[in-house]
Amino acid sequence: MNWDQVSGQWKQLKGKVKQKWGNLTDDDLDKIEGKREQLVGKVQQRYGIAKGGAGKNVDKWTNARKDRILNALRAVEHRIKSVLAASPLASTAYAC
Repeated sequence: MNWDQVSGQWKQLKGKVKQKWGNLTDDDLDKIEGKREQLVGKVQQRYGIAKGGAGKNVDKWTNARKDRILNALRAVEHRIKSVLAASPLASTAYAC
């Protein structure tokens, strides 16, 4: 998940951010608006950690979300392939 995607889905992701960093206020989340540097700054401020550590923490969270999405997509793809393979039309479906 890149930061353009985070910004575009900020309203949906605010709850997940609040779960991860509970010290952030609703006002903080509104001001962040899905911007990485704003989130890093607020995490740094609210948790009293260095900017580099806050940045690594934010990036780790973002990458974990991306990994969960990719794993879910792979599971769906696998399930679709299984259903198609079990279909009685599987042997003729792609015969062109």
